[in-house]
Amino acid sequence: QVQLVESGGGLVQAGGSLRLSCAASGFTFRNYYMGWFRQAPGKEREFVATIAWSGGLKYYADSVKGRFTISRENAKNMAYLQMNSLKPEDTAVYYCAASARWGVHDHEYNYWGQGTQVTVSS
Repeated sequence: QVQLVESGGGLVQAGGSLRLSCAASGFTFRNYYMGWFRQAPGKEREFVATIAWSGGLKYYADSVKGRFTISRENAKNMAYLQMNSLKPEDTAVYYCAASARWGVHDHEYNYWGQGTQVTVSS
């Protein structure tokens, strides 16, 4: 049974940091690209970042570039999103997802977690 479980969300003041974790099971993690998406209230889900199998290739949305860092540990079946210099507009439910191919669109991802809430106060 495939599972992606996010953790690490919470309430933080603007300018603060959070580290999201995603624990994967039920599939061969090292063979999948991992991505992070987010969905704010009343908005569509949007791409945040993605990382290739080995971790050597990463890509970010312009809105988070320079502030967020995606990483993974294949030995532990874990993916992470380090979020620094958080802004109120980063408030959203954050989802990790796994894809068999490189992509920045949610329809390209095969497996999804349940999401974790990140709230940034001004």
